[in-house]
Amino acid sequence: MIIKASAALRNDYAAISNMAKETNEPIYITKNGEGDLVLMSIDAFEKRDQILQLRAKVLQAEQERLDGAEAISVSEARKRLKERINDM
Repeated sequence: MIIKASAALRNDYAAISNMAKETNEPIYITKNGEGDLVLMSIDAFEKRDQILQLRAKVLQAEQERLDGAEAISVSEARKRLKERINDM
């Protein structure tokens, strides 16, 4: 966990920005000794957002399955995907 004071962000933005990009980790910014913000690179944020969206889709599909939605086998799914690719 990387923790920096808000003064470090204000006084040395370039170093904090480089650290966020190099580590791909969130940087916790404190103000008066208390947690205030979390800073991360755009790439790390977008990757995290994609993972969260994928997890939401998986959870939705699992809930639909539990609710009795029609399911297909893996071989049937592959067959349908190949058909869609061939139609393109």
